[in-house]
Amino acid sequence: MYAPRTTPWPLVALFTAGYLAPYLLPTTVGRLERGLDLTATQAGAVGSLLLLSSATAGFLLASRVERTGARTLARLGLVLAAVGYGGAALTTSVPAVLAGAVVGGFGSGTATTVAATRIAAEKDPHRASTLGLLSVSALAGAVYLTVPHLPGHGLTLAAIALTALAVWPLTSRLPGGTSGPAATADASEATEVGGRLPHRRSGMVLAGAMLLWSLAQNALWGVSGRIGVGQAQLSEPTVGVVFAVALGAGLLGVLGAGALGSRLGRALPIGGGTVLIACCIALSASATGLGSFAAGEIAWNTFYPVVLSYLIGLAASLDPRGRWAVLVGSASSLGTAAGPLTGSVLSAQAGFPVMGAVLAVGLLLVAVPMTGVALHTGGRPLLPGAVRRRGGHPAAVVAATTGTPSGAVPEVGAPEQSVVEIPLDGTPAAAQGAYDTAAATRAPGGM
Repeated sequence: MYAPRTTPWPLVALFTAGYLAPYLLPTTVGRLERGLDLTATQAGAVGSLLLLSSATAGFLLASRVERTGARTLARLGLVLAAVGYGGAALTTSVPAVLAGAVVGGFGSGTATTVAATRIAAEKDPHRASTLGLLSVSALAGAVYLTVPHLPGHGLTLAAIALTALAVWPLTSRLPGGTSGPAATADASEATEVGGRLPHRRSGMVLAGAMLLWSLAQNALWGVSGRIGVGQAQLSEPTVGVVFAVALGAGLLGVLGAGALGSRLGRALPIGGGTVLIACCIALSASATGLGSFAAGEIAWNTFYPVVLSYLIGLAASLDPRGRWAVLVGSASSLGTAAGPLTGSVLSAQAGFPVMGAVLAVGLLLVAVPMTGVALHTGGRPLLPGAVRRRGGHPAAVVAATTGTPSGAVPEVGAPEQSVVEIPLDGTPAAAQGAYDTAAATRAPGGM
């Protein structure tokens, strides 16, 4: 029988609290622009600084989660998120809002770092990240349905702060840090076992590609509200409904990715999905009415979390200690941070349709190295105990314990592994004449 799988709900909740700020970016930037009388570029710059602070937290804390303790860092991040976003929501002073966004962004990045590190240590990181994406998509969709009907510049910021406070009680189930001789021993063991980053070249290529991939996504996402209101001539509540439906479609996409699992590998969902996303971005950026705008946004948000879940799983598989998951995630956050400003500048200089075309071409180009990394290394298999050939593809599952499922042997018909003969002392060698050819007509036990 299959061993029961426990759902890492504290990690899912922490993932949600960390990722909520990027998901609410369009309405956050739009609210700051209208509520604080900022230009589009200034509001985009505030969003970029928020996300840049989040990326900085990832780079600074990538190697400190094990030593400091997941519980301690998670609580620190949630406190910073609650204080920063909450303070920015309660003031109309632009410098204070900017400071609160930076502090809150660092808190979001800290929470995301802890979640990514712990998810990478799970037996099935793809499943854990899929549940996190489901959770954050559902919560963001609820916010998009509610916020457009209420006044004020800080409602989305307040929603992120309240989410951080709600997640706090679940951090008690996260592991704490160690101190003294035990910590020194653990650090020495970790250095000996996995001090060097594995898959360095693949990790660096994936990090660079993820930076550009996220930049393209959030360049459009950061100005999607302006495309709907300005170019497509829709009201803010209507745009909010489109975003909510789009995030609901994203839930279906994530459910599909979770059901699909590793059946198609990672290369096809990542490469093919990115091509589809590029087409959706071009369609959404050129929208002039409700139909084209809704079609582009809904299709885009359906494919985006699917590809993202596989990218998170690929990064997690490169290092069981979660370092590549954090570093690749932080590189992605850098791209996310540059996205709103990039989208604002491109759209101001060339218009939304040209911006969409530029972003689509960039995504087509960046799909090549990401697919190459997925083909080159499959990382850890989703099933524990799988033996891998060169290239990282699962070949067979070793039945190390009783009850191992007999059907968990992928890639039937693949090239065979070499067989190593292990001599056993004390086992008598059978005489050659003791064996005969099998015959279909010979009865069991017959001579």
